[in-house]
Amino acid sequence: MSTRDSRGRDLTPQPPRAVGGPPESPLPPNTDQLPPQTPILPQSSQTVVPVPQTSPPSVLPPHLAAAASAPAPIAPASVPPTAPIVPQVPTAPVVPTAPTVLHQATPTVPQATTPVQPTPSPAATGRVVTETQNVKSESETDSDENDSELRQTLEEWKEKILEFVTRFAVPNAPPWMVSMLIHLAILIVLALIALPQIVESTFVVEVSYAEELGEQLIDDSVSIDSMEPVETDPALAFDAREVDNPLASSAMPQFKLELFDAASEMATPAIGMALSGREPGAKKAMLAAYGGTSETENSVESALEWLKRNQKSDGTWSLAGPYADGVAGTENALAATAMALLAFQGAGNTHQSGDYKVVVKKGMDALLKMQDRDGSFFATQRIQGSHQLYSQAQATIAVCELYGMTEDSGLREHAQRALDYAGSIQADDGLGGGGWRYQPGKDVDTSVTGWFVIAVKSGEMGQLSVPSPVKDRISRYLDNVAAVPGEGDQFVQGSRYLYRVGEREQRVSMTAEALLCRQYLGWEHDDPRLMAGVQYVGQHKISWDEPHVYYWYYATQLMHHMGGDAWEDWNDVMRKALPAAQLKTGREKGSWSPAGDQFGYTGGRLFMTCLCTYMLEVYYRHMPIYQH
Repeated sequence: MSTRDSRGRDLTPQPPRAVGGPPESPLPPNTDQLPPQTPILPQSSQTVVPVPQTSPPSVLPPHLAAAASAPAPIAPASVPPTAPIVPQVPTAPVVPTAPTVLHQATPTVPQATTPVQPTPSPAATGRVVTETQNVKSESETDSDENDSELRQTLEEWKEKILEFVTRFAVPNAPPWMVSMLIHLAILIVLALIALPQIVESTFVVEVSYAEELGEQLIDDSVSIDSMEPVETDPALAFDAREVDNPLASSAMPQFKLELFDAASEMATPAIGMALSGREPGAKKAMLAAYGGTSETENSVESALEWLKRNQKSDGTWSLAGPYADGVAGTENALAATAMALLAFQGAGNTHQSGDYKVVVKKGMDALLKMQDRDGSFFATQRIQGSHQLYSQAQATIAVCELYGMTEDSGLREHAQRALDYAGSIQADDGLGGGGWRYQPGKDVDTSVTGWFVIAVKSGEMGQLSVPSPVKDRISRYLDNVAAVPGEGDQFVQGSRYLYRVGEREQRVSMTAEALLCRQYLGWEHDDPRLMAGVQYVGQHKISWDEPHVYYWYYATQLMHHMGGDAWEDWNDVMRKALPAAQLKTGREKGSWSPAGDQFGYTGGRLFMTCLCTYMLEVYYRHMPIYQH
């Protein structure tokens, strides 16, 4: 029974013809006069349908012979182009593909533009199908991309092989040789394809029993003798001592420095490392290592809150108020702002990070506005003469420290200008040595010089440029201002210091400040002058019966860098006495009263509060100079 369409054409499937004969099924009209196209079968791999050999053997492969013998179709002129009709179940039209030019003896299969429905067997189409092309379904995932590329590569190689065999090997070779060449080429192509090897990850969990807490951390499988020693920076080499409970130890090993142990090869910490203890990750470890407590940290936090409450709207602070016990009639916003910033920075706060970064940014912006082109901060301010260079040194420390902590390029120029200015106003040797006092380049004393030494060292910590003559002149001044033992005196020359050259009175405050300068300038840990001076300072411990916060500030730093018993004895008193004297309630909560202090009347409450805060931050404020 036959089936016809609306135009009367017979759609009944016809049996296949032998290779080489013209097809019996009608071809769709085509104005481009393309050769008959082979229907596309959506399969996951190439399929070859065996064809009975009904004609004499040919040297060409069957599908090439069919392509070569098929006559070119003649498109009827009177019938307009229509879509090809392919018998399907269910019947659905197939979108015609773009014209494809076939090369001689190299049939090219046109690409389908839309998914093709399953087609019937070759007998139903009236054509013998010898090869098919893979059609990728839209439902396939990205994981098939590698397979598609592999199949495409194989198709390209196969076409090249067929073209080579057809052009060169077939005309002069027997059929068995053609077959051998084809199979050999296929084997070579397959050998060149690298197949990935899938390796499953295997996790091994070992469970062990330990009698004591911490013993389960010991790995007996690791041989210490087989490990090669690694050289480390002395600034990073910490004591690796055994502890009873490894789980209870801090993240950083505990430090135990004996007072008279030999110093390390480095007299000072590695450049850029001295401020690293303020970072959040190191802060807790430094507290545990050097004797800080939760009480000292709570005291620091309370002091910073008091300073935050008393910051003015323009970002500055004042020595006069609005708090109680300000310095009446004496204003110095430069010194107040610099000292407040140093308190926040000492706890690890910057203008970029920390709980008080907004406070620091406002304060630093205000401070930088005070600096002129020469690097001076006080020149733009109306400041009492005796305060000018104190304030200049404190501002220089603040800017250099903040640059060293952040490496903010916007701060570098300000910090370097301040350091250059400090060198330019240093007094010459004709005035007793290179130092500083109240007026630029006109006089020297130990008190102001100590602040500038810290400023110079802060610049070095930030890897800024400091001319070597500056430090050489400071050392010569300290040599000149050292106390000379008189008749009956029992101390080592160089272990005690005066306020100014030519004086006779030894001052413990100036001794602590001068010895800290000696540490920064390179004195060794076991220098007899340094050890004798530390013993002398240690005899004058913190006591609120005779408050002297300025001296305590320098002595605390000196003892911390020295370490050992000297530091433990000093810290045992300091970490209790300072928090105990801090106000716990009221409007001035978090501050210290200046009443009774030797310099409280000239500095006021903010001066006292900042110095006490510096001392309680000493555990992490600077890395200790002498480290094993």
